[in-house]
Amino acid sequence: MTTNKNLAAAYDFCLKLAKSHYENFPVASVLLPKRLRKPIAVIYAFARTADDYADEGQLTEAERITKLQNYRSHLTEISDGSYTGDDPIFIALDDVITHFHLPIYLFDDLLSAFMQDVVKNRYQTLEEVLHYCQRSANPVGRLLLHLNGQPTQHQLVESDAICTSLQLINFYQDILQDKQENNRIYIPQHMLTEAGLDEDDITLANSRKLAPLLRHLFQQTMALMNEGLELGNGIKGRLGWEIRAMTLGGLETLNKLSAQDDENILSRPRLTRRTQLKILLFSLSKMHLKRR
Repeated sequence: MTTNKNLAAAYDFCLKLAKSHYENFPVASVLLPKRLRKPIAVIYAFARTADDYADEGQLTEAERITKLQNYRSHLTEISDGSYTGDDPIFIALDDVITHFHLPIYLFDDLLSAFMQDVVKNRYQTLEEVLHYCQRSANPVGRLLLHLNGQPTQHQLVESDAICTSLQLINFYQDILQDKQENNRIYIPQHMLTEAGLDEDDITLANSRKLAPLLRHLFQQTMALMNEGLELGNGIKGRLGWEIRAMTLGGLETLNKLSAQDDENILSRPRLTRRTQLKILLFSLSKMHLKRR
């Protein structure tokens, strides 16, 4: 039986875990309404630890899948109202899901994406990549909206566009890192082939051959981002501010990627403190995010 003391300790555990990591995810952001900081930290703790099981450490493929399947079992127990374990993440998550009436399937979607990371490292088509983003990124945005109340279908669609775009931008920042550290390539194989390229072209010091394909992908991502641009404008208060800041941050990163010359287009752009402050100030106003 979970006591108030155990629940408070579980929330504290999740907050400490969230604050110990730097992410684009709005972990306990000062922009967020105070009432949402703890539940968002709990969701983050769930996603961060599951993602680490998929990627980090020296576990075998089978061990990684087993860890993630255990997470799925705990979700089922929460859904059935039968979770009695002592894992602080799931003690807190049980409370968050119950209190905010969060859809369990969104957490399961995240787990399915992490499991896919264990067994899949190449994508043949852009549709495959987008389907992955649908499960790896979109649930985060949808959960954020559900924490704030009952989102409209239009808001969910806009959120999906923003979250998928942010995931794609993250892929394009980390092309070399993903290939070298995890042997993953998110550029669709058929697009490489159609451009007369192969995987070796990704790791060339001079990225001139790869640049036209990447610029095409940047344009597609900007078009997708445009479909969700006004999401933050339609949400009141500090959460709207947070969403606008995240959206502007993604746009700025994509613009910096696009502005790099062909020979160095694989370089990872950095947002300076001055740029981050500018984004923060611009996101106060709704005028900077209008559908184009």
